[in-house]
Amino acid sequence: MTTIENTRDIALAVRKVRKAQKITQTELAQLSSVGLRFVCDVERGKESVHAGKLLAVLATLGIAVKLDIPE
Repeated sequence: MTTIENTRDIALAVRKVRKAQKITQTELAQLSSVGLRFVCDVERGKESVHAGKLLAVLATLGIAVKLDIPE
């Protein structure tokens, strides 16, 4: 499990997994039904991305999101 503390951490994780799966940014955009620019923004660590689209990209790559919610 990887702890995500900022958008840079998300960017690094997405890029690492995408490259490991040998998927181009263009292919990831198509598979996730988002634009290429969006994928580029995610991989640059842009802070204001659409959460729903980000979740689609993560799901396409098989990255699960789990929240540790304090009681």
